[in-house]
Amino acid sequence: MQTNSHHVSNVGRPLFGGALSAAIPNCAKDVSELREIPDNQEVFVHSHTDQSIIIELLEFQNQVDNENAARYHFEDVAGSNKALDPGGSEVRTVVALPNSELSMSDCSSAWLLTGTQCVSKFNEQSKNVVTIHLGLFRLPQYSTDVLVTFNDPLSISPESSSAVAMGMLATEPWTPQDFQCLLKSFALHDPGVFG
Repeated sequence: MQTNSHHVSNVGRPLFGGALSAAIPNCAKDVSELREIPDNQEVFVHSHTDQSIIIELLEFQNQVDNENAARYHFEDVAGSNKALDPGGSEVRTVVALPNSELSMSDCSSAWLLTGTQCVSKFNEQSKNVVTIHLGLFRLPQYSTDVLVTFNDPLSISPESSSAVAMGMLATEPWTPQDFQCLLKSFALHDPGVFG
């Protein structure tokens, strides 16, 4: 029987040594098999597009309330992407994710932010417009914010190294629905991961 989310395996993929799991979309390559990744991150790239999903365990930001915490982390990502110039990033929506729809029952709140950032890859001069879908699970009892970011290029500069990868689009790209399936399936199995 075919389902609408044909891009996503229904089986939760173990993350952080099995302490967490999520339904990672098909065609995902684990970047840790290619290069060193910080211990607080899991990074996946689509094998045929320039899309990526990054899962990060971050310090709980108690100076910002829930909706603003999503914006705080979006701005932090913008800083890492060197997208802080005027017009370099924009928040489009921030919505609460109902706990009743989530496998991550331990979170005090969960948020989905959608925005755009102008990002250059590998310090290139050319900028790509990337839609950022940012999921935030707030876990104050573990002093942790879990950030799940889906980078979905909207337009690729012809001068970007990403233009070559986009020209060979053989499989379907991940969708925002795939990302929502990931967020809903995200589950905690061992709180010891938060140290």
